[in-house]
Amino acid sequence: MELMSLSDWLSWLEQNHPREIDLGLARISVVAKRMSLLEPRAKVVTVAGTNGKGSCVTATAALLRTAGFSTGVYTSPHLLRYNERIVVDGEPASDDEICSAFNTIFAACQLADELSADPISLTYFEYGTLAALEIFRRHGVDAIVLEVGLGGRLDAVNIIDADVAVITSIALDHTDWLGDNRELIGFEKAGVMRAGRPVVCADAFPPESIANHAKKTGAKLYLIGCDFGYLQSAEQLWTWWDSSHRFDDQSAPQLPLPSLAAALKVVLLLGLDLAKIDAFQCLAKLRMPGRFQQLLWRERKIIFDVAHNPAATSYLLTRLQESQLLSGPIHAVVAMMVDKDRSESLSNLSGVVTRWYLADLGAVPRAASVLEMQKTLAALGCAVGFNGSVADCLEAAYQASKPDDLIMVFGSFYTVAAGLQAIGSPL
Repeated sequence: MELMSLSDWLSWLEQNHPREIDLGLARISVVAKRMSLLEPRAKVVTVAGTNGKGSCVTATAALLRTAGFSTGVYTSPHLLRYNERIVVDGEPASDDEICSAFNTIFAACQLADELSADPISLTYFEYGTLAALEIFRRHGVDAIVLEVGLGGRLDAVNIIDADVAVITSIALDHTDWLGDNRELIGFEKAGVMRAGRPVVCADAFPPESIANHAKKTGAKLYLIGCDFGYLQSAEQLWTWWDSSHRFDDQSAPQLPLPSLAAALKVVLLLGLDLAKIDAFQCLAKLRMPGRFQQLLWRERKIIFDVAHNPAATSYLLTRLQESQLLSGPIHAVVAMMVDKDRSESLSNLSGVVTRWYLADLGAVPRAASVLEMQKTLAALGCAVGFNGSVADCLEAAYQASKPDDLIMVFGSFYTVAAGLQAIGSPL
């Protein structure tokens, strides 16, 4: 195994475990204990939620680094390279670092001890989680920011007790795994809470299961709109406040305000001085690939957004309205996963998209077929103008558009990644 390249490792991991998703903490906890990873010396922030997790993670990590903390960040999925998932002080882990960590994990899985007499099989995501924790330990980081992959209660990152937990939002997604209503999904997300420790919730209308679980576990719950919050003005300014602080008329950031408001509360709870670290200037400079990312390509403005569920496409529409980008024709290149609510997601944008281009992600097993996407759009009364690869769709959109038109690429991380590669844009 030690001779394997990162691509070899990832190919092996895709086939290693019998199930792609295998929720539960028992197996990974045994391996983590063998590796002495369960009690990191660093401060830990765990971020759960349906949408906005990535923005909150990025903002929290940026604020910690601005304050002088060496910081490890674990996120998923990646856009172009697996290494994006494991970042130390702004730099993705190298292939060699990740392979070395994978080798250590594999060896720990093979041990026979009082915890397990048989070899332990872990999923692709579980290997990644342990690799991140191992790399962070080797670097001796001061702070770790972990993004939950699915749910919270049974997600691999939940083997670690967070010093501060975050729940960004609760919406219907992954219903086969988490439940078909917000109360059930909220309960799963609330699993990242710990007794006596703070949890920050950025959902303006959280399900009762969030407060109920906080009360049951003894976690200290901070709710947006009650314990902290923000106000947005029309002059590209915003105000952030909590019970002890107020910062008026700060430069508005590009990333979602609820997620950034939560990040500010998190770092305050960790003892940072927002004025001293110039927190609001730090946030105003943040950009994330695939999050309302605006690029100019061959005299065409393109927006890339990983929006892939109804709540996310609703927010995408809001961003388009706020940015005054609805005045001209919109050419939408889209591909989605088969397990997403395609009808509700696309209906949010059906009234503003002029022409649809359906991208074929046939190499992705979970992707909805072009025919399935066509049926969804037909039911919404939308005609499809073209279908093909993401690159072909972009070329068709370019040929059919004018310089003042907008091209939009959205629907999944896979779609956005293929779009960025097609126009030759680096992260």
